[in-house]
Amino acid sequence: MAMLSFEAKYRVRGGTLVGGDLFDFWMGPFYVGFFGVTTVFFTLLGTALILYGAALGHDWNLWRISIAPPDLSYGLGIAPLKAGGLWQAITFCAIGAFVSWALRQAEISRKLGMQYHIPIAYGVAVFAYVTLVVIRPILMGAWGYGFPYGIMSHLDWVSNTGYQYLHFHYNPAHMLAVTFFFTTVLALGLHGSLILSAANPGKGEVVKGPEHENTFFRDFIGYSIGTLGIHRLGLFLALSAAFWSAVCIVISGPFWTRGWPEWWGWWLNLPIWK
Repeated sequence: MAMLSFEAKYRVRGGTLVGGDLFDFWMGPFYVGFFGVTTVFFTLLGTALILYGAALGHDWNLWRISIAPPDLSYGLGIAPLKAGGLWQAITFCAIGAFVSWALRQAEISRKLGMQYHIPIAYGVAVFAYVTLVVIRPILMGAWGYGFPYGIMSHLDWVSNTGYQYLHFHYNPAHMLAVTFFFTTVLALGLHGSLILSAANPGKGEVVKGPEHENTFFRDFIGYSIGTLGIHRLGLFLALSAAFWSAVCIVISGPFWTRGWPEWWGWWLNLPIWK
């Protein structure tokens, strides 16, 4: 099944964004393409730089390895390699790899004759990452506001950033992001469990179809969004979660510097309470 009969129709040259026929071929089930090559290049280079940064550290404990951004004193300038420049180079490679992968997805979409919802959806996740390491540091005036590359150091950065604004969960954009994240899990969890129950009936029962699925949800919650609608809803919820997660951090610092509980003072000052 590695090469389905209909795949020959789509595995043809053309549809590339740049480079023409350069690297316009498949390796087994994987399309290469110009941006596939740049993805591999940036990935290998970035990984090598991470290993080099780990070698400069104290040990090879996976939990303690950390590549820190430059000190705030460097501002938006280029720092020495061992004083944050390594973080800048790794960030550049990461963005290069992520953007290359999105453009590769766009090329595959063109070959398949489909729309660009997959690279656009992936691009929202890339946007969230770029917000953390590029957009917010630029608005704050220093690369040092980016998060370090490490497991424990990253978690420490998240915790410390949250405490800088007291109760970060009072951030309204953070509330929206968390709500969309959990709603995504709920909606697609309901969808997935329904598909499994319909496609895996009990012994002696027939496999159920969309009409049974729609009937179940009409009985369960009074409405069925349909087989296509649930995927569109899942896409909307997931993209909203990633988008508002980027918004919640980019407004913390550049646009709001006090504790987030203070932001809700407008609610207490509404005339209706007087």
